[in-house]
Amino acid sequence: MKSIDAEKTVAWLRTSPPLSELRAAYPEEWETVQRQLAEVLGRGQPGELVSWLKRLSQQGTAGGKKSAALAVREMVRSQMAQAAVRQHCVSLASGVESGTVRFNLLNGLLAQRVLFSHDLERKPVSLFWFRLLWPLICQKRYLMPLVQPRGIYCFYSSRLIKELSGIIGTRRCLEIAAGDGTLSRFLKQRGVTVTASDDYSWQHSVSYPEWVVKMDAREALSQYSPEVVICSWPPAGNAFERQIFRTRSVQLYILITSRHRHAAGNWDVYRQQQFFTLREEPSLSRMVLPPEIDAAVYLFTRKPADE
Repeated sequence: MKSIDAEKTVAWLRTSPPLSELRAAYPEEWETVQRQLAEVLGRGQPGELVSWLKRLSQQGTAGGKKSAALAVREMVRSQMAQAAVRQHCVSLASGVESGTVRFNLLNGLLAQRVLFSHDLERKPVSLFWFRLLWPLICQKRYLMPLVQPRGIYCFYSSRLIKELSGIIGTRRCLEIAAGDGTLSRFLKQRGVTVTASDDYSWQHSVSYPEWVVKMDAREALSQYSPEVVICSWPPAGNAFERQIFRTRSVQLYILITSRHRHAAGNWDVYRQQQFFTLREEPSLSRMVLPPEIDAAVYLFTRKPADE
């Protein structure tokens, strides 16, 4: 593979193309990933799945003495694996393994009333209305498969936003991997001083408002020196969360994520870092919707200097 072709492919991979495009472009690599994933899932060991994803991620790091063609194939396999695992989790949640997922008219109207202000623009969800109407939606397991391709991994209750605003207070806050900036938008409405940032790698599916700063996490942490960092559903095994714990200004990291550790977040980094204590806030976790996604809210608090 010519270096210029490899560079173009790497640039394409950095846009996080959907699994369907990866499969079409690299069918042989998909056969390998599909076989390995089936073997890992068949053994029923979640820890093995995490190790497999980590191993592919490490192999899929460009650079070193490997050929350009091999480096690209390894990067493709890594992205395919992560996308396939996300898809598997969606299938488990929805009960739909193939075909098109659609709400019927009634379920669509109820979901729109509870979760969105218009189209797919999320709103702070009233827990009262959610608890009243959510049980009436018989196709609730279809929700996340419908919205995840648009970069929506959860919904935020108005109560959650109120509680998070109180925790952040007047401190400078930075949201990383902010996507369409929904979480920051809600926090700003509560008076929080927050900057939303994202590297715009999901331009194929996410509409970024102009006020979401186009900046990767490392650069944003360096430029804004936040006291509080917040992130919702960071990619599994990502490289950027490590930098949060290395940034001296950060006193608190608020993580909204899946309770299933292979689905989101970098748990190796969480275990290895030494300067922050970690605890889940169950009351906040219950305010992330819908309950079927099994979300968790974790707070990483910097330890006193003398510890």
